[in-house]
Amino acid sequence: MEAELMALAAAGATAVVQQMATDSWGRARDRIVSFFSRRAGAGEESIEGQLETSRGELTAAMESGDEQTVSDVQAEWRTRLRRTLLADPAAASELRAVLDELAPRQNDQHVVEVHNTISGGVQHGPVIQARTVDSLSFGVPPAGEVRP
Repeated sequence: MEAELMALAAAGATAVVQQMATDSWGRARDRIVSFFSRRAGAGEESIEGQLETSRGELTAAMESGDEQTVSDVQAEWRTRLRRTLLADPAAASELRAVLDELAPRQNDQHVVEVHNTISGGVQHGPVIQARTVDSLSFGVPPAGEVRP
């Protein structure tokens, strides 16, 4: 059971840190504050402040390419989640629900297979598969023509 809680804490920390770097952080922060405030013995304002401090550190680290600080922020929240889950194993189901809400599982995505067939004889030029192709040119432009 402890190994399962550790894996859940690691997944939770990863999701928290990923959410810190998104535009939807406000909604995610509120859910995480709610989760911790029911268990940590700290007020919502305190937890929110800690999350915002971590987010500030994370943002600065990402901008400067400081991977160690990024790892440290994630490790901090992994440790906090692990301690919370060990103290209250019943919290695992709520954390799973929070994670599902913040980052739906990859298994829920639809997989689409694409099969292409080229027919009509021998093709002597490039063949391109794309959703949208914009400003495509091949070869060298005529003399005097300037490319954008």
